[in-house]
Amino acid sequence: MLTLPLCNPTEEHNPMREILILTENELRQAVSLDTTLIDLIADAFKKLSAGKVSMPPILRMDMEDKNGEVDVKTAYVPGLDGFAIKISPGFFDNPKIGLPTTSGLMVVHDATTGQVRAVLLDNGYLTDLRTAAAGAVAARCLAPEGATRAGVIGTGVQARLQMQALAMVRPIDTVHVWGRDADKAKACAQDIERLTSANVTVSSSIAGLVRDSDIVVTTTPSRKPLIDASMLHPGLHITAMGSDAEHKNELAPDVIAEADLFTCDRHSQSARLGELHHAVGAGIVPEDMPVAELGTILNTPKKGRKSASDVTICDLTGTGVQDTAIAIHTLSVAEENGFGTKISN
Repeated sequence: MLTLPLCNPTEEHNPMREILILTENELRQAVSLDTTLIDLIADAFKKLSAGKVSMPPILRMDMEDKNGEVDVKTAYVPGLDGFAIKISPGFFDNPKIGLPTTSGLMVVHDATTGQVRAVLLDNGYLTDLRTAAAGAVAARCLAPEGATRAGVIGTGVQARLQMQALAMVRPIDTVHVWGRDADKAKACAQDIERLTSANVTVSSSIAGLVRDSDIVVTTTPSRKPLIDASMLHPGLHITAMGSDAEHKNELAPDVIAEADLFTCDRHSQSARLGELHHAVGAGIVPEDMPVAELGTILNTPKKGRKSASDVTICDLTGTGVQDTAIAIHTLSVAEENGFGTKISN
């Protein structure tokens, strides 16, 4: 019988490694929503569409009996010294018991060795920031430059952040808010007014909100379309960021067909679980419909809005490249400022 010798790890073969643990509070001190972050996410989209990023499909798990879901996203960006793997749960009954809908964390690995460098216990904070920044990137690329009127459908954290980010890239002076719960819509409107200094009102209908807006952002987990083609008007831009699973749907298929330009963060994702998925499934648009990704438009602006009267749509399903970009940036800022707790492994 062959007996293998027991290994006696030495420091040379198994050197002690330190892993940085960062809490949500420390992450909030390190980064916030600003134009630097918007530019960071725009650059990530450029690299993604230029083929310089390795990004696998989203790993998703639904928990129907718990009204919950879990997404896992990651991407490797050449040139960055690390990459992030994000675990993002969404449990939609949580507000009933006083808990936020989203939570989660990001694990940062060294891009050369694969070793864990840091754990970012953000509880969804970094995801919220990078999603809002993506909305601002979409508006900066596609919305009319002089757009002053915005509408947001939904009343959660992302509704507030989307309007805050939008006001950084367009001269927004009026915001309309719609939500199913009137009290939540009123509270959301008050917060947006404080964050943007815009005049904010609560709309009684989605149709009225769209009619009175140059830019509309949808931020809901809706399973039924909220906007249809009859609501569209010349010059309108819509950013839909709630549909990130096969069963979610904020835009009716005819909206995609009637738009002058449909774009998204990742074509394959939109076709699998985003708004394009529903339009193709309904037979409203062909499966091989030409789609320019947001990064392609950033790299080639002439592929974007052609005129002030164009109706443009951007479907944001959320990408791993955004997570790696914000994680590496945040980790760098945190290390520079001495945030976090180091543990030996």
